[in-house]
Amino acid sequence: MDDVLGPWVLHVDLDQFIAAVEVLRRPELTGVPLIVGGRGDPRERAVVATASYEARAFGVGSGMSLRLAARKAPAAVILPVDAAAYEGASAQVMGVLRGMDGAVVEVLGWDEAFVGVRTGDPEAFARRVQAEVLAATRLHCSVGIGDNKIRAKIATGFGKPRGVFRLTAASWFEVMGHRPTIALWGVGPRIAARLAKHGIGTVAELADADLAVLVGEFGPRMGIWYAGLGRGHGSAAVDDTPWVARGHSRERTFQRDLTAPEQVDAAIRQLVGEVLADVAREGRPAVRLTLKVRYTPFFTKTFSRALPEPTTDAAVILAETLALLAKRQAGRPIRLLGLRVEMTMPEPDPAEPAP
Repeated sequence: MDDVLGPWVLHVDLDQFIAAVEVLRRPELTGVPLIVGGRGDPRERAVVATASYEARAFGVGSGMSLRLAARKAPAAVILPVDAAAYEGASAQVMGVLRGMDGAVVEVLGWDEAFVGVRTGDPEAFARRVQAEVLAATRLHCSVGIGDNKIRAKIATGFGKPRGVFRLTAASWFEVMGHRPTIALWGVGPRIAARLAKHGIGTVAELADADLAVLVGEFGPRMGIWYAGLGRGHGSAAVDDTPWVARGHSRERTFQRDLTAPEQVDAAIRQLVGEVLADVAREGRPAVRLTLKVRYTPFFTKTFSRALPEPTTDAAVILAETLALLAKRQAGRPIRLLGLRVEMTMPEPDPAEPAP
């Protein structure tokens, strides 16, 4: 029997969100393989932002080039990204979640959020979430239920699409023990490969791994974290503090490679201007820059540096960005440039009570 009033963590994940928003605007696309990315033209250099379940059946996935996606699913409809539409739909969903009695909502992105709730029947609450989101927005969602964020997030994958699944300490090893480490939230192909070097291939093996081995491979902080991850350990605190951007990024894929120095210089100056416009709206000084350079055909390097002191001076930030750009391989054709500017974080309001 469930503990009276929980507490529980729910992970609410909107099913094929971007594609679903487009289908609501174009009902004739229901059941059709649908790909969203770039300006909707597979002849241009752009990547897939999302693919409907019907398109995924052809092997299309997020991050894939639109050109390759079009070859994999030649009958698919390809649409341009419309960020404003997705932001609007997301805001509606989050408003529904915040309006539910007793819910604490921590937004993770356009299409997902953690919901903290005290209830004796988390499945019933999850079904209420699905019903209220659907009634208000016509969007479907899956809900993972857990006794912490890690388990709730992983549980959602078992509930997709449109389902509800519970994963707790009591069921962790039964459900996850035999699965590969890459099934864990926070373990990607590279980390899984590093674990495999030590004979750690499954979640249960990670849980039983020698802590000294993990610390030796990943360092004291992350080694201990991965050991806990194998057991499904994680925070159960759902924080509804409004999200504050640590930085702003812009990047541009060029339809023709940049080869001449003056082309590269002009492109980086424009990129700096766009990012600084975003930063200026925050009213916080910049403290760190990260430049991304993607060469032809698809080799990416990043260069980063802390600024000598926090600044809002556009001339200083441009000069520091150009200094990073000088580290690139001169003469090598460039297909993408990206810039991230990190800012100081706001100080806590002294009038606010300490948590």
